[in-house]
Order: sequence, then structure tokens, then C-alpha cells
Amino acid sequence: MKVRVSNNCICCGACLTISPEVFEIYLNSAIVDPNKILGREESCIDAALSCPVSAIIIDE
Repeated sequence: MKVRVSNNCICCGACLTISPEVFEIYLNSAIVDPNKILGREESCIDAALSCPVSAIIIDE
């Protein structure tokens, strides 16, 4: 699974609340640590579904 954050990110922090191991804030946008996705796929999907601007993109 590949997870990325688009330029639509408004830095609301929802993804951090749901999956703090995978997401962090850097320069007013969420970023993904691709090395920490494995085993946390479900929380990444939950974060994408919770994003108010659909900025989290998941490619399987």
C-alpha cells in the first residue's frame, strides 16, 4: 500500500490523531513516513476517510 498527502492538506491534524505513527506535520502539511505503513494499513484507511478535504490518497 502506498499512502501520500496531496496539496489539499489543510493541516487539521485528523490523520495525526488516528495514526500518529505514520503521519506527522511538516511545513504546514501532513507527511507520510512510508517505512511505518506496514502493519498500520487500517489506520491509514481510517485517516483517509476522516480527512475533511480528502487530501490522503491511498494506492493499493
